[in-house]
Amino acid sequence: MENDIQFQGRLDLSELGIVAEQIKQEIGKVIVGQEKFKRFLLVAILANGHVLVEGVPGVAKTLTVKLMAKILSAGFSRIQFTPDLMPSDVLGTNVFNMNTSKFEFNRGPIFSNLILIDEINRAPAKTQSALFEVMEERQVTIDGTTYPMEAPFLVFATQNPIDMEGTYRLPEAQLDRFIFKINVEYPSLDEEEKIINGNHLRQGQKEIENIKPILISEQIIRFQQLVQQVHIDANLQKYIAQVVQATRNSGAVYLGASPRAAIFIMQSAKALAALKSRDFVTPEDIQEVVYPVLTHRLILTPEKEMEGSTTDSIIEGILQTTEVPR
Repeated sequence: MENDIQFQGRLDLSELGIVAEQIKQEIGKVIVGQEKFKRFLLVAILANGHVLVEGVPGVAKTLTVKLMAKILSAGFSRIQFTPDLMPSDVLGTNVFNMNTSKFEFNRGPIFSNLILIDEINRAPAKTQSALFEVMEERQVTIDGTTYPMEAPFLVFATQNPIDMEGTYRLPEAQLDRFIFKINVEYPSLDEEEKIINGNHLRQGQKEIENIKPILISEQIIRFQQLVQQVHIDANLQKYIAQVVQATRNSGAVYLGASPRAAIFIMQSAKALAALKSRDFVTPEDIQEVVYPVLTHRLILTPEKEMEGSTTDSIIEGILQTTEVPR
């Protein structure tokens, strides 16, 4: 629909459109299907937001993020979260230098541009809390000294469904720092046949070897700044506020969305509009990004959970009862 229409606007989005298509083609060399997953990953990068990816083992969550990291050609770091992981294993620690008789800060793996945290909900709350400051303020404070992160700084975290053995529920404050939560589902029969055939044709060659870098850090930052200039009408800003307010006033919701969620909806709607070659946001952009922005932020009442209600069904009801500006 809108993807096929080219709009002539105030912003020149032609380069972004070309690059986005190149990225889609590169990932498509390895990842079959998962179009929503790949699109929202790119939207989050343009909106300068962190992403939480949930799915059962074996559905290419980690592989897709690794492919995206190679395509973006920026600093990359992978951290495997385990129950015995300590905050210092992530952030770094001060080490005494015998030669200078001074303590020196030994940076942890979080100091990079693109961070892949694998199985983030395998680590307990103490380690999870180490990510609060760096994800929100993009800096780390150790023993009173602040170390800023180099832009771009993006965290992609994968997690197993929380009902699986050996997992911890992430704190609400940490969940709120992710712009999206994306659920990766099993492939269809046709897609699974293509996955098997692709693996057969590679004959043992690693998937990532055929992926070419497309973007460098400076381009990512420039595209992020361009997205910020996408126009959003005052009525649409009010619409976002009404949707977020409705989550707090719903009798089905125990904990509603925060003001940060409203900002994330606006930022991601701008990024989605830019990917569609438009320099303005439409209600449809907002409605598309509302689900991945809100799904991990809402906590339903025990009664609604007992009835089998889901956050997606509650969000759908809110969208249906909130007047759409035209």
